[in-house]
Amino acid sequence: MNPGIVVLIIVGIILFIILVWVAGGYNSLQSGKIKVNEAESGIDVALTKRFDVLTKMVEVVKGYAKHEKETLEKVVELRNSVKLPNASIQEKQQIVTQMDQAMRAINVVVEQYPDLKANENFKHLQVTISDVEEHLQAARRVYNANVSYYNQKVQLFPSNIIAGMFHFTTREFFEAEEFKRQDVEMKF
Repeated sequence: MNPGIVVLIIVGIILFIILVWVAGGYNSLQSGKIKVNEAESGIDVALTKRFDVLTKMVEVVKGYAKHEKETLEKVVELRNSVKLPNASIQEKQQIVTQMDQAMRAINVVVEQYPDLKANENFKHLQVTISDVEEHLQAARRVYNANVSYYNQKVQLFPSNIIAGMFHFTTREFFEAEEFKRQDVEMKF
């Protein structure tokens, strides 16, 4: 066999292996990116559900606490101003923080009006809110797990070579608000 043909065959095999490796790495990175986007959409769904439940809760609470109207209207205004599909992960974290503040304000109203707890609708909404919060936490965990996997692919060798070639960048984790990182002080 001619040595030139052998060299061409070897070079062809090496180029084929490199091409397969690049295609596989690219597809793996693209798959990770899609999973991160899907998980972010899951957070959007959970936030939307949370806002919808809070809006309904506000309507129930309004009937019992008309003079707390300003706090309750702030929650509705916040709900109506949310633009989830176009919001960045940082904006979504800010929205969560604002909704947490609104939830604390509603809980103050509940403490001031114990008869709210006796209302069946309110009890149902409290259970639903608990369920929604658990769903939101699960969506955050899924998102962060997908971001972790994707970021590893983007940053670790050898897939980081392909990530650099095709301009894949790391994604940010969904992080807890600063006040939730502090130790809880229990006073009785």
